[in-house]
Amino acid sequence: MSRPDQVLLILVVLAVGRAAGASGSLGAAAALPVAGTVLTAVVVAAVATSVHVVNEFADVVTDSRTVRTRFSGGSGALAELGLPAVFAWRVAVGAAVVAATLTALGLISGHLTGRVAGLLLLGLVGGWAYSVGPWPFSRHGWGEVANALLGGLLLPATGAVTAGAALGPAALAFVPFALITLVNLLETQWADREADRSAGKHTLASRLAPSSLRRLGGAAALTAYALSMAVHPWPVAVAGLLAVPLSVLGVRRLGGGPPGPSVAAMVAVLLLQGAAWWFLR
Repeated sequence: MSRPDQVLLILVVLAVGRAAGASGSLGAAAALPVAGTVLTAVVVAAVATSVHVVNEFADVVTDSRTVRTRFSGGSGALAELGLPAVFAWRVAVGAAVVAATLTALGLISGHLTGRVAGLLLLGLVGGWAYSVGPWPFSRHGWGEVANALLGGLLLPATGAVTAGAALGPAALAFVPFALITLVNLLETQWADREADRSAGKHTLASRLAPSSLRRLGGAAALTAYALSMAVHPWPVAVAGLLAVPLSVLGVRRLGGGPPGPSVAAMVAVLLLQGAAWWFLR
């Protein structure tokens, strides 16, 4: 239920953010000590686990009605093992308590700054608000946008801040990646559209026609690459452009076919630009 491969990718996103912050291109401030950096990564892993598992709890009906793919449909662990949904709820709460406790201890001990602690807690609260609460984003057409902001912008910006970057420049630097992440989410949510509709979960992918999805995805991808040229050092921007063919294929496939190209484009942008940020350190 924690989706270990996705937790690993989340930690890679955090590391890319740290590399960007360490490049000196996003402002200069005191970086966290090594212990604080490690603690941040542990808290992020706990937050990711909690958010993924509470999503399993909230989507138990949807996941039981859809055909899972490699990138959509939940883990299927509850149904496979015959476990009640409340089991996922308890695990999610436990992981959230661990994340919040470690964040508080890091703040008290001085290993985390107030800004980093605030970003970590914002990720936890926002991740839960995606799936549960009085107005879950995922059920009102804002799930893809909220997810892109949390995973594509807040997460790498947190990594950058741990390396001493200013929050404003760090956030701006990852707007392009958040837009590429949005296209990826439009693609992966499409696979679950029928099950989402039947369960009363109104995602963008379930609401929009394929042509509208392609227009939205195309606009997001085009804006991402254009903005990258404007806000990134040229090695980072050029590295990201290598993923353009994958994005073109992904946008053309929106609203038809299983997820894949836009997922690959997102990962390619992350790794290519991450390598460029690393060499700029």
